[in-house]
Amino acid sequence: MLDGGRHSAGLHAPHQERDRPGNLSGVGIGLPGPVQHTTGQPVKPPIMPGWDGFDVVGFVQGSLPTRVVLVDNDVNIMAVGERWFWPDVDDLLFIKVATGIGSGVISSGRLQRGADGTAGDIGHVRSARGQDIVCRCGNTGCLEAIASGAAVARFLSAQGLETERAVDVITLAGSGEIAVIQALRQAGRDIGEVLATCVNLLNPRVVVIGGAMAAVGEHLAAGVREVVYQRSPPLATTNLRISLSRAGERAAIMGASQLVCQHILSPEGIEAELADADAG
Repeated sequence: MLDGGRHSAGLHAPHQERDRPGNLSGVGIGLPGPVQHTTGQPVKPPIMPGWDGFDVVGFVQGSLPTRVVLVDNDVNIMAVGERWFWPDVDDLLFIKVATGIGSGVISSGRLQRGADGTAGDIGHVRSARGQDIVCRCGNTGCLEAIASGAAVARFLSAQGLETERAVDVITLAGSGEIAVIQALRQAGRDIGEVLATCVNLLNPRVVVIGGAMAAVGEHLAAGVREVVYQRSPPLATTNLRISLSRAGERAAIMGASQLVCQHILSPEGIEAELADADAG
């Protein structure tokens, strides 16, 4: 699995046999941008210039000894991995807050991608507070432009703090810097405004906050809860839980592995394996 180019893993045989040809059952890949699920190709990803339409599946198949290559948006894959830690929850909304903002939707136990694979792209939903701020997608007012880790870092830098990246925000939050905590609480409120609409529309049992910015803990989550519980109806929030990720950094790896397992063990996957065995 590749998550933003940082992590990689595959499904394979026991450790001593990993390098033998044919033991790689499949590869799952998560890309940080819009992905056309039927082809596995990224579509004009804002933070991946030059990747538009790239044949990721074909490239990996030509580089590794496997036929099964599954490509999806990284947040979708993280949502699948996170759900493993909520075995009794069939309706879960996973929110990734990092350099950007996105969500993965699990409804009735199934990942929802939408017609073309863009379901859950909340980072580019318009936010009233950011109406004059230009997003990297070219529009103004996107949630990502005011509440992502990068956006919070830019805001604090303008206030005189040394925050060039999201990791700087996380470090200062850990030291108890008041201005940073206040900025994170506001980012949580901004995210909460969009999530309140999602909660009204999807009625999840659990909203999970993950991604790099989950490291700031309850500062961000508190702002989310403040707005969601205020703006969503009682029936939608009585049993709603807003929680930090249980999977943490393992969410993407586990999600990619599960997607490959589900594909290989599906009726179609088993028939393909049998066909390959007969042909061999």
